[in-house]
Amino acid sequence: MTKKIAVVIVAAGSGSRFGDPIPKQYHLLGAKTLLRHCIESFAKYVPSELIRVIYNPDHQDLYDNSVKGLSLDAPVPGGVTRQQSVLNGLRSLENENPDHVLIHDAARPGISDDVIDRVISALATYQGAIPTLPVLDTIKQTESTGIIRRTIPREQLHRAQTPQGFHFKTILDAHQRFEGHEFTDDAALLEQLGLDVVCVEGAGSNDKITRPDDIERARDWINPVPASEKDSDMTHEEFRAGTGFDVHRFAPGDHCILCGVKVPHSARLEGHSDADVGLHTLTDALLGSIGAGDIGQHFPPSDMKWKGAASDQFVLHAVNLIRERGGRIVNADITLICERPKIGPHTQAMREKVAEILGIEVDRVNVKATTTERLGFTGREEGIAAQAAVSVALPVK
Repeated sequence: MTKKIAVVIVAAGSGSRFGDPIPKQYHLLGAKTLLRHCIESFAKYVPSELIRVIYNPDHQDLYDNSVKGLSLDAPVPGGVTRQQSVLNGLRSLENENPDHVLIHDAARPGISDDVIDRVISALATYQGAIPTLPVLDTIKQTESTGIIRRTIPREQLHRAQTPQGFHFKTILDAHQRFEGHEFTDDAALLEQLGLDVVCVEGAGSNDKITRPDDIERARDWINPVPASEKDSDMTHEEFRAGTGFDVHRFAPGDHCILCGVKVPHSARLEGHSDADVGLHTLTDALLGSIGAGDIGQHFPPSDMKWKGAASDQFVLHAVNLIRERGGRIVNADITLICERPKIGPHTQAMREKVAEILGIEVDRVNVKATTTERLGFTGREEGIAAQAAVSVALPVK
């Protein structure tokens, strides 16, 4: 009899060790986020209604962009700890009554079919199964001073990975029983109850993304270069540049939206959408990099559904067009041209917002301001102009 399998993907963390304002699960690996790689890996095994993503509601925009086009149930808000997040996910599946559940960290996008198969197969015999890799290095136990006290035999040591698989009722009961306590992984709860959890062979590609340089290594796991090409001079990417320019006049109001940030001012910018001149010019630059026309062709002012719309939708549309072609955004540089409001106090918030929308590191985004020395319409404080330049890498067929 075929067992009903569900999946819980834990993606609620802030990724503080990753050292970037954008949580690592929303960083791009190729044309997809780490989270999307994980979802698509498990979608081959279970129907979408049995996949639960545990997320932070503060990251709603990042989440929505990451799963665009996928038919998933609503994500489940995480808890203060990973263990509470997993319990929230398990409880959301109770009405589905699955036989088995796989619990996976979104920071492991290199999960392979072979590893998933081994975990599922082991659940026919054991209450729990986890993928592991043997520890190959010599392990030393030290004091806080760094003095070695003993060498630990490595023959029986393993590095744990995910997905960790369990009989659903067993792991749900364990999490409920130990709610409020903290364990290093889900298997530890069954160990505490004296239940057997078996190790199956993991994979090096399934290692966790912890630091930015792990992303670079992961690209080789996701898109390995054929051996015949490794030593060749063949170019696998080409770089494109795109530029944009836009202008909006002032109208009565008390703030402007610039690069996704609300900036207090004695006037607002006039336009069909939210008139974010920074994001409009960024959209044009992105579209220009792939020869996809301009913002007016994709979002005509005559279409009333865009009246008052947030301009990040326009940028995300351009980003998705680039991703559909297998491209990645390398960097973006935006210049805002005005006498007032003063942009300097807000540039860091603008950089972070643009980086979040583009799904890239904040150090790949620059926002700066200049004036026209009181010349022209910007010098007369009649409006704001903006220009942007972007570089995009596209795969060579």
